[in-house]
Amino acid sequence: MIRSPAGTGVVEKGAIRSHYDLATPFYRLLWGPHIHHGLWSEEDAARPVPLVSPRAAQEHLTDTLAALGSVAAGDRLLDVGCGMGGSSIRLARRLGCRVTGITLSGVQQRWASMAARWAGVADRVAIRRADAETVQFPPDSFDVVWSVECTEHLFDKETFFRRAASWLRPGGRMAICAWLAADDADRPGPRGEVEAVCEAFLCPSLGTFADYRGWMEGAGLEVVGTEDWTTRVERTWEMCDARVKRLGLPWVARFIDRRQADFLDHFGTLLGAYRSGAMRYGAIVARRRS
Repeated sequence: MIRSPAGTGVVEKGAIRSHYDLATPFYRLLWGPHIHHGLWSEEDAARPVPLVSPRAAQEHLTDTLAALGSVAAGDRLLDVGCGMGGSSIRLARRLGCRVTGITLSGVQQRWASMAARWAGVADRVAIRRADAETVQFPPDSFDVVWSVECTEHLFDKETFFRRAASWLRPGGRMAICAWLAADDADRPGPRGEVEAVCEAFLCPSLGTFADYRGWMEGAGLEVVGTEDWTTRVERTWEMCDARVKRLGLPWVARFIDRRQADFLDHFGTLLGAYRSGAMRYGAIVARRRS
């Protein structure tokens, strides 16, 4: 695991909340209702201009992870780090899941709740403002614990997975997508790239595939599948970087909050870490033993 050189603490947790409170309109403008990568096919990812739109690629990521995690109609699903509710709403509409979404940001909680009403699924989607590292749920509350690109922001990942495993019913599944440090990233060059991403994107640390497997297995879960989607998602940052530059958003962001401008300026940093091999993007599915 590679830790942020900025360290951890209360200030950083507040910075994460503040970032998403302020950045949500930028996310919506840049990338639509889903705050996560798009997943293209290998063939489309290799094309100069993909045939599949970013919105469709994001929905494909959600649908593919749902298939890997055997998400089924009527499942009780906890969406950890639900953002603007994109995945929560799609899983409720497409599969009829009963979703509880949690987000650290009050702005996102209100946005996602309104989006669920607009989508006609407010009876199946409940969004709470809560910290994933302190929120409480009774044991066996959910069939699926789902998290797409949120665990990067957690300070004590090992403890989170232990707590989250207890929220699953026996036989329940955990389905995670995450930014990952490469297995060999603990070397001077790659380490510096990963640390730069941690600092720019408010990640206390980035784990490897092996770290996630260890945390899940230590929590009593059985890892049943892993996927490396790095080459199929990295186009996300090409497109976002191009849109940022075209719209002049860093210049606008500097009038709102310097941290937002720094965030927008570092899209190329994450893309470079993917391309150099310092970072990976992965999906991991685990099951609670019956």
